[in-house]
Amino acid sequence: MAPLRIRVYGDPVLRRVAEDVDKVDGAMADLCRQMLTAMYEAPGIGLAAPQVGVSQRFFVYDFGEGPGVLVNPEIAESDGEWTYNEGCLSVPELSWEIVRPRRIHLRAYDLDGGEVGIEAEDLQARLFQHEMDHLEGKMLLDYLDEDQRREAKRILRRQAMAARGGPLGPGDALTLP
Repeated sequence: MAPLRIRVYGDPVLRRVAEDVDKVDGAMADLCRQMLTAMYEAPGIGLAAPQVGVSQRFFVYDFGEGPGVLVNPEIAESDGEWTYNEGCLSVPELSWEIVRPRRIHLRAYDLDGGEVGIEAEDLQARLFQHEMDHLEGKMLLDYLDEDQRREAKRILRRQAMAARGGPLGPGDALTLP
């Protein structure tokens, strides 16, 4: 099976609101294993399904305590504020100081269909919020001011041109919302 490709900024799937997962089965568990492999190889600590082209509400993660999967997650509560330099596998080589709640209470399901409740803070809370943004079609650039966003788009265009081996042609329009 071919390795999963992590989608980058400009791919329309990253801007769609993901659909709830109705059924967890072996195919989804296999996809989660592949996503974990892609995440580790990138390297990253979280990867949402839309980042591999699947518009479904789940993500994989590992922030140092072993891998996990959260299905149909929702934040029940949040508290505090924490600024941290945050990057994203779908916006390669860029990062910004982003303000997010310091603590969250998250509810979700695991791959066995069991309910999960997690009290998370600091890096774990940030990781979960970041991946949940992907499920809502939101990206780090949405947190930036106008000047930061303009500069980020300029850099991303340059990266896309370099990846293609030169300037974009007439049929190669790069959409950067």
